[in-house]
Amino acid sequence: MIAKACSANGVWRNLRLVPELTVTDVAVPSGKLACVVVQGGMLLWVGPMEALPLTYAAMLQFDGGGALVTPGLVECHTHLVYGGQRANEFAMRLAGASYEEVAKAGGGIVASVNATRIASEDELFILGAQRLQALLDEGVCAIEIKSGYGLSLEHERKQLRVARRLGEALGVTVRTTFLGAHALPPEYAGRSQAYIDVVCHEMLPALVAEGLVDAVDVFCERIAFTLSETEQVFRAAQQLGIPVKLHAEQLSDMSGSQLAARYGALSCDHIEHLSQAGIDAMHAAGTVAVLLPGAYYTLRDTQLPPISALRAAGVPMAVSTDHNPGTSPCLSLLLMANMACTLFRLTVPETLAGITTHAARALGLQDTHGLLASGRPANFVLWPFAEAAEIAYWFGHRPAGTIVRQGLVVKGAL
Repeated sequence: MIAKACSANGVWRNLRLVPELTVTDVAVPSGKLACVVVQGGMLLWVGPMEALPLTYAAMLQFDGGGALVTPGLVECHTHLVYGGQRANEFAMRLAGASYEEVAKAGGGIVASVNATRIASEDELFILGAQRLQALLDEGVCAIEIKSGYGLSLEHERKQLRVARRLGEALGVTVRTTFLGAHALPPEYAGRSQAYIDVVCHEMLPALVAEGLVDAVDVFCERIAFTLSETEQVFRAAQQLGIPVKLHAEQLSDMSGSQLAARYGALSCDHIEHLSQAGIDAMHAAGTVAVLLPGAYYTLRDTQLPPISALRAAGVPMAVSTDHNPGTSPCLSLLLMANMACTLFRLTVPETLAGITTHAARALGLQDTHGLLASGRPANFVLWPFAEAAEIAYWFGHRPAGTIVRQGLVVKGAL
């Protein structure tokens, strides 16, 4: 039995690799078992057992027992830190209310803003830790956490501080995204330009100076912010050297993806109404398409993202939970993998890349996460599966057998 949070330093033997998610130091012949070497929290070597360099022979040995091994999962779009819940809106939508109607009735994002503002930082931390742990138990080793439920400097700061604390306390890579332009706060009703000025000239510079912002996001939509307002935020982020991403084309085609691509966006997310022009712009910019089947499912949407066109254009597709209290109260990335296959018709290899390699790219972590390769931090998962398709096939449980995160064994028995 391996105690939780013990060092993973040693040789992990008798493993089966997923070739699409692995770069080996020596080619592994078909059907042969492999091993990985961990030291100092890093992967030092990946390859066939019979080719293991003698310099590692005296290290502690871990027997994987023929388990399937993948890189740690990457959760690239969440709104994990917030107060309250919005189950009443779920009932409203079941009764026929649209997304816009819920928002106009005082629900939607603003309802979460009110609950988040009255919650203390410690209360938000406790709630966030419970949610984050559910994702970590599935093998998530890196996660994005957005703000956007504060909509004032004080409360956006509070959310981002909690996100940083969560990463430190739970030993996971957290990328923070400032989403101050998520909705118009009640005190700025009818004054969207005035609010965008505050976002660009007060909130963003202060939060960047405090080291709380890794990326900047905007909700560009009819019920949120215009293309012009979105560009103002992007320009402010660019001047501060912060990468951007976008909630794009979820409810309508606003051409936000084309704007985001012009600013070299890491990702465009949702994209159910994405046009061919948007796809072409994203491809040219290297922007990742983040698919969010949980929101599609919860909203009972019928407009599918243009998967075939994205595939044909070679745009990388990531998959995420979009965990949030209103439109995707989901805490299972594995369930989203299944939905990406069943609802969006992604292939299994596309889906597995979507929760590892492409998700890491959507966070700017492509050099450290989402791939099993030497020279990277030791983040990997051992699965009790006969084949990789089972990762997306099963849902409703947490099958990860052993999880190594940041060089520590945080779950498992060998």
